[in-house]
Amino acid sequence: MTSCTDVARRSPLCAAVTFGATLAGAGAAFALLNAATTPRLRTVAPPRQVAASIAVCIPARNEEGTLPRLIADLRVQRGVSDMRVYVLDDASTDETAVAARTAIAGDSRFTLRSWRAEPPPGWLGKQAACHELSRTALAAGADVLVFVDADVRLGPGAIAAACSALERSDAGAVAVWPSQTAGSCAELLTQPLLAWSWMTTLPVAVSNRSLKPSLAVGCGQFLVFTARAYDEAGGHAAVANSLTEDLAITRNVRRSGNRTRLVSGAGHCECRMYTSTEAILSGYGRWLGSAFGGRAGAAALSLALLFAYVIPPLAAIFGSGRIRRAGVAGYCAAVVSRAATALTEHPGRARYSPTHRWSYVAAALLHPCAVLAFLGLLGTSVRRLSTGTAQWKGRAVR
Repeated sequence: MTSCTDVARRSPLCAAVTFGATLAGAGAAFALLNAATTPRLRTVAPPRQVAASIAVCIPARNEEGTLPRLIADLRVQRGVSDMRVYVLDDASTDETAVAARTAIAGDSRFTLRSWRAEPPPGWLGKQAACHELSRTALAAGADVLVFVDADVRLGPGAIAAACSALERSDAGAVAVWPSQTAGSCAELLTQPLLAWSWMTTLPVAVSNRSLKPSLAVGCGQFLVFTARAYDEAGGHAAVANSLTEDLAITRNVRRSGNRTRLVSGAGHCECRMYTSTEAILSGYGRWLGSAFGGRAGAAALSLALLFAYVIPPLAAIFGSGRIRRAGVAGYCAAVVSRAATALTEHPGRARYSPTHRWSYVAAALLHPCAVLAFLGLLGTSVRRLSTGTAQWKGRAVR
């Protein structure tokens, strides 16, 4: 009996489906491996306290709806006896500063500053704000710098757990990956692709032991540095104009001779990045096209994704015989990779309703549609960056 591999020598279509299914299978294998081996934050049992002096740095622009919730989370953190929180209102056009001041409610551990000026030439807004926050924190003698985005939610032990992970690992930086939550169909389709992208391409256990910058994974939503490693890497000043500053600064930490580690924050922190289709388009439009080495890299990635995650399900539907079986195998591998990612981001979420859990199952089954949506976002971002029309929160990106 001839195999599909034998037929592939004569059939370009079968060759394409086989190649795509093989890519999807490799992605599923990586995802299952990472689901089993990705380290997670551990709860710090009382009465142990983190001894280091911790500075939590929060850049905030137009975050009046999210920042107060994060401040409330920080006010009830446990296991951190020496924690200061620095908040910078970055020229917001809403009532971010007023909302933050109300939430702080006179807590002496919090310092709130407001900027009215735009970033200096050569700087993007977030990097400029983070740089200013770091200068204030380091001048106050902080041992550990924790950068948290305003839309992140923290459990009461999240900061202690993250700082303990940094201490135990003997690394210069720990990237904590929050569970990415979704409130709409568009979010549910696209947001899990963030974790899925590294879950299916990079063995985290290998990355966490390596100094190779190319194997680094960063997450700007929740980044923890030793003060020494942050300084040796050049801080945010060294990535002032990078559209993917979290990945760039993590790579710089490795270039300076310090290891970095990726740790799942499931159960300790979560983030809802975007709350509408318009926000998804604007958010990804400002950076996604720069993440793969320009247009050539974006084109190569698009081709690989089409082969791995679009051609096989089409073959499963419209093909026959060995071509259909190869397509079914590739589609099933894609669903497995997406499901493994969901289980890693949201393990044992008892508070999720059955409807919520089934929504992640549906998103996994619709993974080919998610990939097409991603390709649309990638194309939109490439176009906006090349024409200078990319914006975020009222600011031009370039």
